Amino acid sequence: MNIIIADGSAERAFLEGLKSRSQEADKQVVEAVSQIIENVRVRGDEAVREYTLKFDGKLPPAVEVSREEINDALTGADEEFVNALLDAQENIADFHNRQKHQSFLNPQPNGVILGQRIRGLDRVGLYVPGGTAAYPSSVLMNAIPAKIAGVKELIMVTPPMKDGRANPDILVAAAICGVDRVFLLGGAQAVAALAYGTETIPKVDKIVGPGNIFVATAKKLLYGTVDIDMIAGPSEILVLADDSANPKFVAADLMSQAEHDKLASAILVTTSQRVADETLSEIARQVQNLSRREIIETSLEDFGAVIVCRTTDEAVELANSLAPEHLEVMMENPLEYLGRLDNAGSIFLGQYAPEPLGDYYAGPNHVLPTSGTARFFSPLSVDSFIKKSSFIYYTQQALREAKEDIVTIAQREGLTAHANSIKVRF
Repeated sequence: MNIIIADGSAERAFLEGLKSRSQEADKQVVEAVSQIIENVRVRGDEAVREYTLKFDGKLPPAVEVSREEINDALTGADEEFVNALLDAQENIADFHNRQKHQSFLNPQPNGVILGQRIRGLDRVGLYVPGGTAAYPSSVLMNAIPAKIAGVKELIMVTPPMKDGRANPDILVAAAICGVDRVFLLGGAQAVAALAYGTETIPKVDKIVGPGNIFVATAKKLLYGTVDIDMIAGPSEILVLADDSANPKFVAADLMSQAEHDKLASAILVTTSQRVADETLSEIARQVQNLSRREIIETSLEDFGAVIVCRTTDEAVELANSLAPEHLEVMMENPLEYLGRLDNAGSIFLGQYAPEPLGDYYAGPNHVLPTSGTARFFSPLSVDSFIKKSSFIYYTQQALREAKEDIVTIAQREGLTAHANSIKVRF
């Protein structure tokens, strides 16, 4: 990792260089995914089977996983793993239950009634990567808020393993979270099948969940046909540290994100040269024993940095400018900075709130905005799975009292039919 001494330009140049991590699909990927989407739209299951054979090598014995198989995965799973998921589920559910909003009715003295109705989406599709990149925690983080929001039916799609079956850990998480149906298919064809519906796959209102560049491109191209959660970029972490930080912890936390992907970004912003130097020494020591060492070292070399700032204010400003997915605050009084850190997906406060705590267990969602979009996007939440309708009731007298104002505005806009719709009632 490079050490950058902040001077107003060196750190800005590095941050500009991070934009090269963008996973914007190239023209060939967009063309290939567009063709898959159109083929699935027109030919349905037949096209899905063809792409499954082409990309996965063979068809699973059955496209839909039976409820019996889902339940068997849960009853046959390792007890320690199941208990860990149940503990995490309890924390995630408790946090997300606090996000629920109520519909409201606002009756007024003149007989007018205004209000807003909130309800869950009818059907949501959850994409879950399979194979070696199967993450049960992602099932929990997507399915739990969906169910709390009142989604009527949650449909999971996941690629089959080489033996044609679903990853059992994914099925355990699905059983715990109450996923309604599970289908064995993946890639852009799975996203298209969810968006349009086929003879076998139900059409959904929204698609959530992580995937590779083909899955992400399909979601982006189908936005508007269905809603999506977000276009996720490579993972990132920024650790904000002063001289009180433990370099051993800082190093471990930086590498916990670097191991995701060679494009992941891990950055230390500190006011302490000692912490900067000792963190690099700790990384060199700890990485020797990590299974994804090559990925970590490539990520840190290409997109990692240690930025030494002159003041705490400068460090905070830099963190807000980067708007990281994960922001750890290893400062002497971390809670003091919470009101100043405006741009981050999730903020981890203190020496004992490492990022993996949020990934798996604490309760807040781990589906977070990346690539600086935390400036305007929010984490996945119960709000991501609801729809709202406003409603209006006016009495004749109430409309009579408002009609002159409405007609004036409509006529000023040149919309005489709007004005007529009011005037004709009187």
